[in-house]
Amino acid sequence: FTEEGAFIHAAAGTHCDTPVHLLFLSTADTNDAAYPRIHILIERASEVSVIEQHAGLGHGDYFRNVVVESVVEEDGQLRHYKLQEEGVEARHFAAAYARVARGGNYEHHYFGFGGALVRSNIHTVLDDEHAECTVNGVFIPMDRQHMDHHTVIDHAKPHCNSHELYKGILLDSARGVFSGRIIVREDAQKTDARQSNNNLLLSDDAQIDTRPQLEIWADDVKCTHGATVGRIDEDALFYLRSRGIPEEQANNILSYAFASELLSHVKLPALREHLDRMIHQRLERSWKTS
Repeated sequence: FTEEGAFIHAAAGTHCDTPVHLLFLSTADTNDAAYPRIHILIERASEVSVIEQHAGLGHGDYFRNVVVESVVEEDGQLRHYKLQEEGVEARHFAAAYARVARGGNYEHHYFGFGGALVRSNIHTVLDDEHAECTVNGVFIPMDRQHMDHHTVIDHAKPHCNSHELYKGILLDSARGVFSGRIIVREDAQKTDARQSNNNLLLSDDAQIDTRPQLEIWADDVKCTHGATVGRIDEDALFYLRSRGIPEEQANNILSYAFASELLSHVKLPALREHLDRMIHQRLERSWKTS
């Protein structure tokens, strides 16, 4: 069913200051399906940023099934930003696969807002020494949205580093899932892998299932993982309200502060401003409808 997509090829030594922006826009009301496929090849010592944006103008239950395959060759760098802003009744399933060579650096930054049912799979293989990856994400489901996130970071060779941070802010009757798996192969000595999943529940009916995992077969490694689930800190909320800030605004300030750490990793100012507005608007709308 694949009929559309994109192929991005950065020749050796390319340094692209302007990001490549891929916009997948649906105007369908219902019963529409698309299967876009994206191939990204970053050759030796190249540096490219790619924005993958999915948005919907209709309100029907259309379906998107996306596959992204990336190869980062020696000393290359790819920053991959994904914005998922589908329509409220859409179904969005996606898989991203990346293979990173010696000295390469792969970053995947995910921001999830739309869709009734969302599934995101990310699988990264550090395939040679001194390869590095960053896998970050923030998702803010509301109403009855369901968002699944499954990540795998495979340390196949020694002297590789990985950093993973996912944050969820769940409102109303939304449900989220995070399942993160870090694999350290037997030969992957001197691995440094860090994984964290933090979640904020802003409603009694919101639910999160989280499962951080480490699978370690080597003995000379530094690996950490953990997860937290909680509500807005009552002391911090009291502090803001005692200084005359209304409850709704105080909740928004604290919720935004929770998500803002992920924005600091966005290197593109225009994109960071867009995401800043999206997060503010979503939090403000949630409190107005609660």
